[in-house]
Amino acid sequence: MYKEKEISYLNGFIAMLFIAGFTAVGVYLLTLTDVLPMVAGIAALVIAFILLTGLTIVQPNQAAVVTFFGRYLGVIKKSGFYLAIPFSTRKKVSQRVRNFNSAKLKVNDVNGNPIEIATVVVFAVVDSAKALFEVDEYETFVEIQSEAALRHVASKYPYDELNDSGSFSLRANTEEIALELTEELQKRLAMAGVKVIECRLTHLAYSTEIASAMLQRQQAEAIIAAREKIVDGAVTMVQMAIERLQAGHVVELDDERKAAMINNLLVAVVSDRSAQPVINSSTLY
Repeated sequence: MYKEKEISYLNGFIAMLFIAGFTAVGVYLLTLTDVLPMVAGIAALVIAFILLTGLTIVQPNQAAVVTFFGRYLGVIKKSGFYLAIPFSTRKKVSQRVRNFNSAKLKVNDVNGNPIEIATVVVFAVVDSAKALFEVDEYETFVEIQSEAALRHVASKYPYDELNDSGSFSLRANTEEIALELTEELQKRLAMAGVKVIECRLTHLAYSTEIASAMLQRQQAEAIIAAREKIVDGAVTMVQMAIERLQAGHVVELDDERKAAMINNLLVAVVSDRSAQPVINSSTLY
């Protein structure tokens, strides 16, 4: 497995002085009529040309991967103007932080419900040798592995936890899902020399064919939950009213009248419509 390693190099401006010197000497010797000086002049010009092929410029946050006739030699990571090994190939690899927005994927969650999900991946190349030699087209590799990791993580959890069991869901635990997706993707991209900085879900929704049905289901669950709270509150209110009436000796209630009062209070409190009071001003006897 290839690993990133620094290669020896020379300052490019110093190398330019040598190149200029060999060129000047070569031109001067070629002006002479003797054979030996002319041969030396040609040799000086050839040396200048050979050195010229090794000049390279490295931009900030960029690595130049040096290969010599198919053999990997190392990288130059420090930005500047340098002289590397002549006739070598310098492949530039950006080490800047980049974003990748995945397409909206249709995935089945753990319950088999089709959902639409998408993510943004923030990554950077940290080992340029692996990025070039361990995988073919590392950018395409990042895209494909990002979608594969997203499908794998999304299929492990439900879109929403309907039973309030406390388990993870894609909608309620976005931070935890993002962390797991980052770890999953980092394992996949380590061989390509890529570091995953962050993953975030950018889109999460039920698929169109079941979206309306799931919306009705959520509305029904919300109504049921609200009714449960209303009933609990109504029972507490009725119990408090009876206890206060009996404690203050306001009225003596037998079991039949107590049941009627409880029924009336529960109907008035639980009903989704406002109660219409009926005032009894007198009795027949």
